[in-house]
Amino acid sequence: MNLGTTIIKSRHSVRSFKETPLDEKIIDEALACAHLAPTAANRQPWLFGYITSKETMNEIAALTDHGSFIAGAAACFAIFGERDEPYYLEDCSAATENLILALQGYGVGSCWVAGDKKAYAEAVRKLLGVPDQYTLVSLVPAGFPMEVTIAKKKDIEAVTFRERYTQPDTA
Repeated sequence: MNLGTTIIKSRHSVRSFKETPLDEKIIDEALACAHLAPTAANRQPWLFGYITSKETMNEIAALTDHGSFIAGAAACFAIFGERDEPYYLEDCSAATENLILALQGYGVGSCWVAGDKKAYAEAVRKLLGVPDQYTLVSLVPAGFPMEVTIAKKKDIEAVTFRERYTQPDTA
């Protein structure tokens, strides 16, 4: 196994964080990795923000439908896409994954909180003062995990196929 696959295989959603703040170097590196994500025609239709203010993270947490744990994170990243770009969702999703994997490389846990098409997307955009041309794609609360666990996943055979899909034998 190489370092990249080790990071990917060790990553899972974290919703409980220690109070330890994130070093600015970790934040800067994660943002640099997000901005290096692939994009359609290299349009880079995104805007990345990060929040460390407990007051602002509490406000964001209160706006979301399933993100109350954002309030307990050391930082929260907000990924916005230019709403008129045809592939903003795919591009910003790639950037979100790059960000999450970069954080994991530093031992920082995170959780991808949906933003695109969510009722609270516009309220979060306005709260953070982001221009109207952008729409929220994702929120990524991050911090050092309260505990390290291993997520249970389906067996690889249950979710993959080679060449052409055939219905599994149910007999």
